Amino acid sequence: MKKEIKKIIENIRPSIMAHGGDVEFVDFDEKKKAVKVKLKGACSHCPMATLTLKEGVLAAIQEKYPEIKEIENAS
Repeated sequence: MKKEIKKIIENIRPSIMAHGGDVEFVDFDEKKKAVKVKLKGACSHCPMATLTLKEGVLAAIQEKYPEIKEIENAS
């Protein structure tokens, strides 16, 4: 599952990078069903970062894995 999550994140990176930011996969906690990522660039201190994580990154992951309920920024 980690490999697939990484692929999903790689697919959405270009749209995040277009806004001066970036996102990097850090880990997946199978027990908590939580993905950990690191926001970089403009995203690392943007007030909209939480929205990007929840409505962008998590939503994209949940399209394939609806059982994943949580995403957190590891910065």
